[in-house]
Amino acid sequence: MSIRYTARARGALAAGAVAVSVSLLVAGCGGGGGGDEGDDARPAGSQSASVGGNAPQGDGGSDQEPVSELEPIAELRGEMGMVLSLTEAKRDSGGFVTVSGQVENTGDRIYTRANKWRGDETDVIKHGSSTAGATLIDPGGKKRYYVLRDTDGRCLCTMGLGTVKAGATVPVFMQFPAPPEEVDEVQFQMPTFPPATIKITG
Repeated sequence: MSIRYTARARGALAAGAVAVSVSLLVAGCGGGGGGDEGDDARPAGSQSASVGGNAPQGDGGSDQEPVSELEPIAELRGEMGMVLSLTEAKRDSGGFVTVSGQVENTGDRIYTRANKWRGDETDVIKHGSSTAGATLIDPGGKKRYYVLRDTDGRCLCTMGLGTVKAGATVPVFMQFPAPPEEVDEVQFQMPTFPPATIKITG
């Protein structure tokens, strides 16, 4: 139910972006087993890496500049003072949607539960903490979209978020199969945060 990526593999993923085939894209976007929101758009385990994001990947422990000066399209307030601000949900020409933003610890203590954001799928867990637990839901199409993964099972998303220091802001991104062109609004969900409706651009 999620998808993985690592800092060491980032260069290889970017190099492999041009090799993503249409058939694999279809496999990533096609319906899977049923769920609470209808058919799941699950990535195939053999799917090649797509264009990865450029968000820094580390332990989230050091203070970071915000990922963007853009006005948030959604602001999700989670547990222990964590705030997830989404600044963009952009449709790419290759058939993907990249959701970008930043997570900020507005509390007065270090946040140590970021591993919850990876979801609970076994393949995700073995690659460490990440934002792979995020999903997009198309209510009209009754389909849920999971974060893409590369051929090794790593998510195409921010990884290494083990902790976030008090006052720190860390850029994050997640890449999904794109819903149909006519779908321009979806619901974003990530563990420990409330859902939010976001608009897809591009």
